[in-house]
Amino acid sequence: MAEDILFEVAERIATITLNRPERRNAFTLAMIDEWVARLEECHARDDIHVVLVTGADKAFCSGGDIDELMKQGQARGPQERKDELVNHVHNIPRILARMDKPVIAAINGAATGAGLDLALMCDLRYAARSAKFAETYVKMALMPGAGGAYFLPRIVGRARALEMLWTGDFMDAEEAERIGLINKALADEALMAHALDMARRLVAGPTQSIRAIKRAVRAGLRSDLSDSLDLGASNYGVLAMGDDHLEAVDAFLEKRKPRFGG
Repeated sequence: MAEDILFEVAERIATITLNRPERRNAFTLAMIDEWVARLEECHARDDIHVVLVTGADKAFCSGGDIDELMKQGQARGPQERKDELVNHVHNIPRILARMDKPVIAAINGAATGAGLDLALMCDLRYAARSAKFAETYVKMALMPGAGGAYFLPRIVGRARALEMLWTGDFMDAEEAERIGLINKALADEALMAHALDMARRLVAGPTQSIRAIKRAVRAGLRSDLSDSLDLGASNYGVLAMGDDHLEAVDAFLEKRKPRFGG
């Protein structure tokens, strides 16, 4: 039986591939638990600097497996259905909220429902032009349970998020790029090369600076200006004493590319 999650580390980049192409990479609870375990590994390993998430074949992720999580779930009570999310699916946004390493989604095909929500949790999103996006909960008479109602309005704004959530309509990659849902739409054959190029660029950059920037942006979304300025100044002071900053200054003055040590 094929593994539902493929995991590979090369060049300090961890690639997580959702691998149920026959079900458009819809996830089961066991698949979610494996996904969480791999993210925990990425968080812990010093040889991993960037995480890249993508899907196998022609889909990114179509959300939860309708047979396991919906049809079979009808025999369970409301608390059990809540526990499916709290004890499994919610572990993904929790670990990502603790991870200061860059996380990139390479959206190779349809991202719908919780599959789209999981892409929204990533720091950067690049998509193939053939990809489609939809928040399909309303079509199943449900609401977002994986964080969509939290992440989506923060990315595209309240009115656009409500429109997507209330209609469940599909959106193409060009429109997704226009409204800021994704960073860039690319030719299908160019998607992975672009995502890997960005991952390599981040790997080659000043590691502590990149991670401090992510922490500052995340904290700034939930703090006032005074707290954000204080956090920035404190981290700036630490980074200004670091080897990578000293190397950057020398490289600038010597008119060469810096060689960061991470």
